[in-house]
Amino acid sequence: MRLLCLPGDGIGPEILSATEAVLAAASETWGPGLDLDRREIGLTALAAEGTTIPDAVIAAAKAADGVILGPVSHNIYPPVSQGGRNPSGVLRRELDLYANIRPARSRDGVRHPITRPVDLVIVRENLEGFYADRNMASGPGEFMVEPGVALAMRKITARASRRIAKAAFALAERRPARKVAAIHKANVMRLSDGLFLSEVRAVAADHPGIAYEEVLVDAAAALLVRDPGRFDVIVTTNMFGDILSDLASELSGGLGLAASLNLGPDFAVAQAQHGSAPDIAGQDRANPVSLIGSAAMLLAHLGAADAAAAIDSALDRALASPATRTADLGGALGCAAFGNHIASLIRDRAP
Repeated sequence: MRLLCLPGDGIGPEILSATEAVLAAASETWGPGLDLDRREIGLTALAAEGTTIPDAVIAAAKAADGVILGPVSHNIYPPVSQGGRNPSGVLRRELDLYANIRPARSRDGVRHPITRPVDLVIVRENLEGFYADRNMASGPGEFMVEPGVALAMRKITARASRRIAKAAFALAERRPARKVAAIHKANVMRLSDGLFLSEVRAVAADHPGIAYEEVLVDAAAALLVRDPGRFDVIVTTNMFGDILSDLASELSGGLGLAASLNLGPDFAVAQAQHGSAPDIAGQDRANPVSLIGSAAMLLAHLGAADAAAAIDSALDRALASPATRTADLGGALGCAAFGNHIASLIRDRAP
């Protein structure tokens, strides 16, 4: 199995190295055999090749079995005309990664701001909505109509809404709670969210064994804090999913623990939920759990369930003890040492 590894910017190279150490241990003990191919993107690629994501990297992503993408500092990139493309957005468009799967699960021993346990998954539409870098093929999604007046365009299509709904209900069929909540603001955005809801309802009708509800996005934010156990699988549009998944991740222990997987019909990209944290880059202070967990999700998607389960079990064991956490979680381990510790835990329980 060949995986393309893209370090990205800031702490990206550090958390990717820790993830590669974990993947090597999982491959040695649980299979499958992994071939890791590392290519440069982001500011390093911009300096070397004049673009933050070379065409050769896109081709390599399409040829690989899966991709592991480190965080990028796209906010400081130059304009697109000067090579500053957002690698995450480019890969989502080029690989048709329409679904962003973001689980939020509290882990034993890790403090989180509410007393109730969290175990839910947000299924976020990944290619449309308000996000200007990925929603308008013919031009920018936001623009100035005159000085002091800016407009943003929100694109919602029946096709995209239906396929993200199908992804959500397929996931709910595999989870014990068997529940889906569609999050929307159709009381205000009657046409766009109305279209989204009509497609989700059509898919819900094909899954009578799944409990289905619709919740306004502002109410959903409050309910996540009050009673996260109410939710199992949440399906929603791009921006709402981005915001609610960060909230759910913080409620379950923090963005440093938050894994995610971008999925399309033919490709999959593992990606940490958090950003590139340039202020701590190169200091061995980063928490690699998010990218390690994302890589485990990728392995599970590719059929390597035993290796994925071994990684997730090792993360649970390490995070249960303060002595084997990273500093942001009150521990004493640096990024590299944490990755090596997870690798050793996996090898210790080899079959």
